[in-house]
Amino acid sequence: MDAQRSAIALPRVSPLSNGTLLAALGVASFSFSFPGTVWALDGFGPWSATGVRGVIAAVIAAAALLWTRAPAPARADRPALAVVAGGCGVGFPLLTTLALQTSSTAHSAIVIGVLPMATATISALRTGRRPSRTFWAAAGTGALAVIAFTLSQNQGRPTIADLFLFGALLVCAAGYAEGGRLSAHMPGWRVIAWGVVLAAPVNLAVSAWAFPHEPVHLTAKAVLGMAYIAGVSQFGAFVLWYQGMGRIGVPRASQLQLAQPLLTLVWAVLLLGEPLGPAAPVTAVVVLACIVVTQRARAS
Repeated sequence: MDAQRSAIALPRVSPLSNGTLLAALGVASFSFSFPGTVWALDGFGPWSATGVRGVIAAVIAAAALLWTRAPAPARADRPALAVVAGGCGVGFPLLTTLALQTSSTAHSAIVIGVLPMATATISALRTGRRPSRTFWAAAGTGALAVIAFTLSQNQGRPTIADLFLFGALLVCAAGYAEGGRLSAHMPGWRVIAWGVVLAAPVNLAVSAWAFPHEPVHLTAKAVLGMAYIAGVSQFGAFVLWYQGMGRIGVPRASQLQLAQPLLTLVWAVLLLGEPLGPAAPVTAVVVLACIVVTQRARAS
């Protein structure tokens, strides 16, 4: 492999070698995903938006794998890669896109704010480590805060959008936990590259079904949104995120993700002009405090 081809392995040659910085840049990149999805929905239907973003990401990933002559993943790693593909390559994009048809970006960001806690919990269960009572108390408090916010926004009952969002955070948390575990011994960019490539057949089928049922209108906003969620949200941000997780561990990386819903709230107001009710920032602060306690308890 020559030097030019090896340059694609960003985490090995980039000056951004600090795992915390890489994970933080990944979180910042992810925080634009919901606004990008809203923009994509300006010209795509929810199913076509999901399928197209996955196909574009798979083309980018396949090109990178071929260019670097990356070896096929080991047999033992394939089940975990299937979880990454199902959770991050298909499940989360589809479920959040369906939710954003009827839910505001700000509301969705708060519900997904429990994702770091879910990721840390699944990682703890997956590795067999037993978190402390403090961990579970904080985790339960954070979950209750999110549920209370959801119900307060919807006259005491969850909407179909909330069900989509809760399903999305569960499958994404599993993908994050398994991807972070794999990144401890596999370059982070290869983890997501193989994940989106494995998800490509499903996304191709979704696209083929969606196009006849969801006419596409290529507005400037739709093209910009699609370019972001396909190139960054579905691939580029994961390169940074998984590499950071591999270097500093899933618990520490999850703690950095606390900033994601707060940043998304800012983008929702500045980019989409959404109103921000008093319950949203209050809930965000409560969830933030609970997850900080969760991460500290788990690390102790």
